Amino acid sequence: MKHNYLRLRVLAVFLAAVIPGLSLYASESADYVPGEVIVKLKGRSKTKESQAFIGKAISEKSMNLKGSWSGLNMHHFSLKGGVSVEQAVADLKNDPDVLYVEPNYIFHQQSIGMVGQAVSMSMVQAQSSSNSSFAATSASIGVEEAWSAESADGSTPIVAVIDTGVDMNHTVFVDSEAIWTNPNEVENGIDDDGNGYIDDLHGWNFVDNNNSPLDDDNHGTHVAGIVLGTTQDITASPIAKAKIKIMPLKFLDANGSGTTSDAIKAIYYAVNNGAKVLNNSWGGGGFSQSLLDAVAYAYSNQVAFVAAAGNSASNNDVSPIYPANYDVPNMMSIAATSDSDLLASFSNYGAQTVHVGSPGVSIWSTLPNDTFGRFSGTSMAAPFVSGIAALMLRESPNMNGYQIKNLLFSAAEQVSGLSSKTTTKSRINVYNALMSAKTSSVDSNQPAYTASSSGDRSIASLQADGPAGCGLVAKALYDSTNGGGPFGPNKNVSFFALLLVLVAPVILSAVLRGRQDGRDLRTNTRYHIDSQVKINFGDRQIVGQVSSISLGGVQLNTDAWLDNGGIVKMSIQSPDGKDEIAVEGKVVWSEEKKRYGVAFANANDNALASISRWTQGLLKS
Repeated sequence: MKHNYLRLRVLAVFLAAVIPGLSLYASESADYVPGEVIVKLKGRSKTKESQAFIGKAISEKSMNLKGSWSGLNMHHFSLKGGVSVEQAVADLKNDPDVLYVEPNYIFHQQSIGMVGQAVSMSMVQAQSSSNSSFAATSASIGVEEAWSAESADGSTPIVAVIDTGVDMNHTVFVDSEAIWTNPNEVENGIDDDGNGYIDDLHGWNFVDNNNSPLDDDNHGTHVAGIVLGTTQDITASPIAKAKIKIMPLKFLDANGSGTTSDAIKAIYYAVNNGAKVLNNSWGGGGFSQSLLDAVAYAYSNQVAFVAAAGNSASNNDVSPIYPANYDVPNMMSIAATSDSDLLASFSNYGAQTVHVGSPGVSIWSTLPNDTFGRFSGTSMAAPFVSGIAALMLRESPNMNGYQIKNLLFSAAEQVSGLSSKTTTKSRINVYNALMSAKTSSVDSNQPAYTASSSGDRSIASLQADGPAGCGLVAKALYDSTNGGGPFGPNKNVSFFALLLVLVAPVILSAVLRGRQDGRDLRTNTRYHIDSQVKINFGDRQIVGQVSSISLGGVQLNTDAWLDNGGIVKMSIQSPDGKDEIAVEGKVVWSEEKKRYGVAFANANDNALASISRWTQGLLKS
């Protein structure tokens, strides 16, 4: 059921993105873990009253205690005896000991996918001698200037990457010694530091509840590489010892989804174990008071909180996305920009709620198994900001998250492409932020903040107005400029809107026929590729890109709209551009990826043999 719900929601994101004014979003309150609630009690934790409530919940209310956050007087319960979340919320909200109760909401990573193919570590090092030492983006954000200006010595700030985990065995992280090590823990089967986690040497996996926060999705490793790569050259050979530490905290599973309870655990763990910057390239779901309280906990401990603004091309002022929309003073909500300082067309924005722009289009960074590749999304924009915050803390370790935010925003460059899109109207500048940290006096004061809680904590009151943060945006829907792609403001969308409404039942039917366990039904192994394709469509020839390929077909990315079911003739180049095949195909809709592709129609043996040869050594998709 969870996988089908996510498929339906991605369909809603696609349709709403291309049809202005169309609202197809299911109630976000439906996107929560069945049979679980989060309860915050009145007063302080570990009092007789709170202990009495826990006892009553277990003995009288058919609840099992799954976990507690004593500093928040907040508790995570599972329900038993067939009690529904709706019943539990209705019952508990009237309990005199309960401040609020809410479902355990589900959140999602914030990226739109790979651009091009992954390459090996050796290939990157071979290229680094001829390229700029900062390979992540060509946007002019002053990274190398900052490296030249930073102090020779400084503190070693910890950045928690709260994500899908990190490939801690990647050569970049191993050789730079960038992964955080718990100084108070020994691998001996004992919780040496008494923090509730046994042998948590390098963070924690909250999905599987073990001490191995390894990445099974690519997302977290890519994010971690951007954080580290903002502070030093990660293509150098030999690589320098890291100036910062990455704390891997896995709360998103292999599908990129995670729960509120695990997000809170990760935030709580990071703050209590010394992280001063929290990178959160995820979001979605309904407003969660418990997650807001966790962000406020980070603020009270003077920690900076960086969040991706979302990839639905929507206005966060009108349709909020969380955690980015929480008004906690340490919150930094990050939009994605192109190399030319325009708002990326997939990026969310908000003149009142999204703070600053950061490169997020085709960003180069680490991937698992000693490879590198490019991804796009506000997921990629946020870790640049986290890397900047770490560099600032290295210069001035006593700064709090609130001061980091103010200095970083003041140091950003105003660009016309963000004039009505962010509060600062600006895009980040690493050098300016570093110099601000070097020259500004430390101010430990920060405004008082109390996370307000609504009196009505029913599920209905928690419904979100806007899209979730799944971030699975079809590549054909955007380019690197604001409003680009086939559905930009200069395109006529009325025909497309009508067509999508007509085909929606067909797509919906395909979604519902998907496998219940969420596994791939694909017959042929698919590989990442970055190659040009020329398509003859009737009397027109259009040029696009192929981003994945298999013996069954290709994923087509083009700024031209293709009628579903049309037959096209294609001439596809090999990855090295030295070979080319001609093949016919049928335009099809990919339910899984929510985008168009071309299925080969009776491809000959020579063409299939060429594709088999091309895909040797390519990264599986």
